[in-house]
Amino acid sequence: MTLAHEDAPWWQRGTIYQIYPRSFADANGDGVGDLAGIEAHLDHVTSLGVDAIWLSPIFPSPMADFGYDVADYCDVSPLFGDLAAFDRLIAAVHARGLKLLLDFVPNHSSDQHPWFQASRSSRDDPKRDWYIWRDPAPDGGPPNNWISDFGGSSWEYDDHTGQYYLHAFLKEQPDLNWRNPDLRAAMTDVLRFWFDRGVDGFRIDVLWHIVKADGLPDNPPNPVWHAGITERDRLIQLHSTDQPEAHDIAAEFRALADDYGARVLVGEIFLPNDRLARWHGTPERPEVHLPFNFALIETPWQADTLARSIDDYERSIPPHGWPNWVIGSHDAPRIAARVGEAQARVAAMLLLTVRGTPTLYQGDEIGIGPVTIPPDRIRDPQHFRQPTLNIGRDQSRTPMAWDDSAYAGFSSGEPWLPLHDDWRTRNVAAQARDAGSMLSLYRDLVALRRATPALSLGDYAPAVADTDVLAFERTYGNDRLLVALNLSTSPRRLILPAGTTIAAVMHSTLPPRTPDGTLAPDEGMILRLMPA
Repeated sequence: MTLAHEDAPWWQRGTIYQIYPRSFADANGDGVGDLAGIEAHLDHVTSLGVDAIWLSPIFPSPMADFGYDVADYCDVSPLFGDLAAFDRLIAAVHARGLKLLLDFVPNHSSDQHPWFQASRSSRDDPKRDWYIWRDPAPDGGPPNNWISDFGGSSWEYDDHTGQYYLHAFLKEQPDLNWRNPDLRAAMTDVLRFWFDRGVDGFRIDVLWHIVKADGLPDNPPNPVWHAGITERDRLIQLHSTDQPEAHDIAAEFRALADDYGARVLVGEIFLPNDRLARWHGTPERPEVHLPFNFALIETPWQADTLARSIDDYERSIPPHGWPNWVIGSHDAPRIAARVGEAQARVAAMLLLTVRGTPTLYQGDEIGIGPVTIPPDRIRDPQHFRQPTLNIGRDQSRTPMAWDDSAYAGFSSGEPWLPLHDDWRTRNVAAQARDAGSMLSLYRDLVALRRATPALSLGDYAPAVADTDVLAFERTYGNDRLLVALNLSTSPRRLILPAGTTIAAVMHSTLPPRTPDGTLAPDEGMILRLMPA
């Protein structure tokens, strides 16, 4: 049943904006973004019309994986500021009517975290079991065949204690043992620390990894693996991810969040729809509010394929669940780099009109596309682990361009990664002056979504469409909308549902024009319908 607009929680009605702190804005001139830089540019976030900011990790870290190797869960890295700077930022965010979500990294810590240093010091240390240690296999090798997501064995041998420790990612990121009640309590206290500081929720990193199968059996081989895909996929992660006990932990996280009121938990979970849907939990025992849905990143950009993907996902959502969508992140190639500038405009319309909470990624609102990164400027450890696959994430993490001044107004010093090649014209200041820009399109679409309950909370139904056109209806009460997206570079027919005519063109990805029964190349339209 469709909720009344005023009764729906903010995270259903709203839009989330992801900030990658290293690359948003640098206030101190060291070339790396920081909290003060974010605070100084909050007016931009407000102008987008979004409801919440999600910050990628800001905690103390050796930066082996750029903050996803946490050395202290209850502090701020000096690179970004300090707790006082965080308190100023969250106060400024709340003063603008926005929410703030932090990135919680529960699967692993840094190998420089005091917990791991103690765990590594002795087999008898009280924190030994806070991580996952095992004796070598009979041949002296790793305890099982598990493969790191970054390639190579998931096990690292420790000479000092004569055992291996588990790491699903880099060896500098040892996995925490969530079967240990003391570790579990300590990490729950981390959530309380930030909730007490006013945080409105968390995006939970690699949540489906958090518990491993008891006994750590070998993973089975993947029968369709070939050399063109990642080494990780040589095996099916049957025993190393998505274990039943992980749902108990997610339910505990949710219960804690609910104790604090209007909080939200977003779970990073890469799984097929049927298994992803389980992370909603049950009405009696809910889990995360939004199990992240990566379909628009993973699905080929073809109308029929996308339509099936959206429909399959919609069917998988339980009645008590709520959908969500994302087209870009710090881990994925940018949408404009994947589909080109014209279709990136269509993608923006899709993201902001399909049913569910949308998450925007910084830089997509100005259409940053491919970025030239010289070999000596590459920073991502994933690139260096499997360089032939070209899976480095640096191109999605390059700095924001604010204006055409030195270093695009991002910093007074050279940025840690190169800017996109066309930053002098592709920047926030230039696009803010252009009513036809990508930035203006995003602002208009977010505003339209906010003002139109059919787009934010309405029901979804697929619609009949011409070849290469993705079309669907959104309805709320008597308001009936048709979204029609031409994913081709040729004109296509605009097919209206039987018995309807166009009451109004609410928006188009192209300059306004009188409807003529067609969709122009690369055109998306939002139409209000009425009976014919």
